[in-house]
Amino acid sequence: MSGMSELPEEMIIVEAPLLQGEDILDHFAREEYYCRLVGEGGPPLLHLWRHPQAMVLGLRDRRLPGAPAAMERLRSEGWSVCVRPSGGAAVVLHPGVVNVSIILPHAAGDLNIHRDFARMAGFIRGAVQPWSGAAAAGEIAGAFCPGDYDISIGGRKFCGIAQRRQLKAYILTAFVIVSGQGDEMAGLVRHFYEEASCGQQEGFPVVRGGTMASLQELAGVPSAEAFTASLKQTAMQRFGAAEAAPEALARLAVPAGILEELKAGMRRKYDG
Repeated sequence: MSGMSELPEEMIIVEAPLLQGEDILDHFAREEYYCRLVGEGGPPLLHLWRHPQAMVLGLRDRRLPGAPAAMERLRSEGWSVCVRPSGGAAVVLHPGVVNVSIILPHAAGDLNIHRDFARMAGFIRGAVQPWSGAAAAGEIAGAFCPGDYDISIGGRKFCGIAQRRQLKAYILTAFVIVSGQGDEMAGLVRHFYEEASCGQQEGFPVVRGGTMASLQELAGVPSAEAFTASLKQTAMQRFGAAEAAPEALARLAVPAGILEELKAGMRRKYDG
């Protein structure tokens, strides 16, 4: 298996409903389960989801001296908070942020992160194309969750990409800020780092204003729903994807006991 350009069978599109009060870790636990299914011979998946209000941290963020207290403060204010298994740093989620995960099998020894990140960036840029052809990939200094494959328009980031690998399958994942105020989101992340660092001067990104924006601000994308529709259309054109039929959705349903077991394991491993 050499990535998205050579899929062994039709990709299935799975869109999760936006549910109030859902634990943010539910989404990552489901993706762990999906990754296992794909690794066992299931079809590639495109998983699309949103969350009402969450702060998702990277592993390095959790190691900051004041991180536990900052996380508890967020929870007391109604946020769902977790440490994700994929790479990257702190990200704010709200209903205007579309999370995009492509779950693929991989052959032993076939590891090319830069190739896969470039393909994911190309996929996101293709979905933006109906509104703007100016989306570009490259790190945006001062943005939150910085990386080589940040996607931006006019120097302001709206998307970040990370990856998570299991033995036989892997997940390419992206957050796409479709609506809302980029500067407001950057301010929330900056405040978390100010609190979590306890005066420490390194070990976390320096987040500056004027570096983040939504696609609504940058290109006039009207809604998360409109962008999600474009993602699906782009996946159909590029990967031969199709929306999941009811029987496929039934096969992908994670038994409640397994979901809770996966979540507990993630908490022990990443948030302990």
